[in-house]
Amino acid sequence: MINVLYIHGMGGGGDSRIPWLLRCAFDGRSFRLPAEEGGGEASVNVVVRTYDFDPEAAAEQIAGWVEELRPRLVIGESLGSVHAVRIKGVPHLFVSPSLNAPLYFGRLSWLALVPGVTWLFDRIYRPKPGDRQRLHFTFDVLRKYGAHRKAALANSTRSGSTDMFYAFFGMRDHYRKSGVVSVRTWRRHFGDTFELYDGTHFMEEEFVESLLVPKIIKVLNIKR
Repeated sequence: MINVLYIHGMGGGGDSRIPWLLRCAFDGRSFRLPAEEGGGEASVNVVVRTYDFDPEAAAEQIAGWVEELRPRLVIGESLGSVHAVRIKGVPHLFVSPSLNAPLYFGRLSWLALVPGVTWLFDRIYRPKPGDRQRLHFTFDVLRKYGAHRKAALANSTRSGSTDMFYAFFGMRDHYRKSGVVSVRTWRRHFGDTFELYDGTHFMEEEFVESLLVPKIIKVLNIKR
């Protein structure tokens, strides 16, 4: 069994769409391992779990999952990409990495001190029903995101990491207009290790099938 750990974005969770599509794509398929690993057969197990919105609590949860699963690949989506970068010693893939969202959270954290603002944000960004991350925009939580981003980028290519990093960005991603998602920021920290696709922030099924699945197979160095 080859474990792939998928780290969902803000408000996502165990029933998020993209990891569900990946599980469907790999379900029932057997792959041959490379000769240096014995050449036997193995299946791909995509694991996604709901973590805490507090980045410090989430980092501890995710570290425990890494210890348990020993994933061969980590995939980060949107805000979850910051958590994915923090994981050292494994290849990384990213869907619409939102490396700048923590900066916005830190700078605007003071708003949560205004009476009623936390309640308003919690209602505006209320997740869909199901196994989804509970969002609670308090000052104490939001102000932690700056340190969270700093810890993640300490494992970037620019900072000397030898891990593999590769990202997919949608050309029609509306979050790129605000800078929350930024190809320029990605390039600054990871170089030209990215690809643009003609889609949105929420990678459409056709691109999951045509881009993400083949890239996973290539990175894992497995064959049908």
